[in-house]
Amino acid sequence: MSYEPHPGPAIPPGLTPAPSSAVPPATALPARSSAPGKRTSRRTRSLLGVQVLSCGAYVPDLVVSNEELATRFGFDPEWIVQRSGIVSRRHARPDQATSDLCVEAARKAIRAARVNPADIDLLVVGTFTPDYSCPSTACLVQDRLDLDCAAVDVQAACAGFMYALVTAAQYVATGNSRLALVIGGDCNSRVTNPQDQKTAPLFGDGAGAVLLAAGEPHQGLLCYQLGADGSGGCLLDRPSGGTKNPATPSDIEQGRHYLRMDGRNVFKWAVNVVTDSIGLMLEKTGLRVDDVSLFVLHQANLRIIHAAAEQLGIPQDKLVVNLQKYGNTSGGSIPIALEEAFEAGRIRRGDTVLMSGFGAGLTWGTALFRW
Repeated sequence: MSYEPHPGPAIPPGLTPAPSSAVPPATALPARSSAPGKRTSRRTRSLLGVQVLSCGAYVPDLVVSNEELATRFGFDPEWIVQRSGIVSRRHARPDQATSDLCVEAARKAIRAARVNPADIDLLVVGTFTPDYSCPSTACLVQDRLDLDCAAVDVQAACAGFMYALVTAAQYVATGNSRLALVIGGDCNSRVTNPQDQKTAPLFGDGAGAVLLAAGEPHQGLLCYQLGADGSGGCLLDRPSGGTKNPATPSDIEQGRHYLRMDGRNVFKWAVNVVTDSIGLMLEKTGLRVDDVSLFVLHQANLRIIHAAAEQLGIPQDKLVVNLQKYGNTSGGSIPIALEEAFEAGRIRRGDTVLMSGFGAGLTWGTALFRW
């Protein structure tokens, strides 16, 4: 008896067959780009029928000024301002962790929306500084808020909120969630070396939250892009503390469990990815800068924001800037800025808001959202 070779699975319309070399042998090591941080993408999607009901934000009470860092560690306050635009940042108290910040932000969003917490059926938390490896920070928040919902963490560093927002929006748009709570929050003061002037002064702690529900057909993500370039992972990482390199006494002594960053190359990559992805959003939607009501960029560095704005022709009055007060709050950055802008009356129903987050991974997420 003879058998005909199986033709293999049919390729769905719109997809192309993979070349024979597309999947490396099982024994092959993953290839790494010779130019980290150079991978880009032209893929975009849209997801309409989703609205933001409310925003909430929380930052710890402890204000740490540049002058205090100068006194404690000998940092140059003027150097910090010139390199980043940051004047102060907030640090969590010793008894606070990421989940505590997220809970406070969520409570504010729930009160602002005037909804019954019992109706929340999905919780997505974007963080790269979880309380524990497990349980997830989302589960801790769910328990504290006494919610009856699925709960999960999304890890995309400073792009975490954008990844979490798009993830939750999928459930809402398809009718699989009626009320989704999306939180971005990080406790960066626990993962940065307090004695490293190149990183410690740049980061702060904080969290922000939004509630998503079904909206009108014209509301939601007009266009968005989630992207990643793992070849640039070494530009911003924590080399010790995971399953690849469990922390040893030697690692801790050398500070390898702290966040480390190639600042110069991260800066170049960030400016490029922000301008490219925002330009792509405008191109795909046919909108101009003038058609966008507000630009809410990740609050990493004032020089990055200004460089991107200059290249794209974004007027200063269309930018949200609060990093001088809070520093880089990573996953909390965009939702904290959203809450401040909304409270200040800078965001109204029908406005088109552009959000863009970018960070370790390397990862980025940019979206045009019709409020």
